[in-house]
Amino acid sequence: MSRTDATHGRWRKSSYSGPGDGNECVEVATSPARVAVRDSKAPGQAKLTLSELAFAEFISALQEPAGPPA
Repeated sequence: MSRTDATHGRWRKSSYSGPGDGNECVEVATSPARVAVRDSKAPGQAKLTLSELAFAEFISALQEPAGPPA
């Protein structure tokens, strides 16, 4: 279920979130220049808001293979 936030637009839950995982995931909402991320279990709590570029870099870093332990 998506909800609309006046500041961030429509919140979307990850397609990876399903009934088997307890629906524990993040939700994302976009505006023309920003991307907001929040915890789906606590939607009224703090949101992380990033520029589109910073969000793209964040996602890219998550997709990179992990290197050796530091």
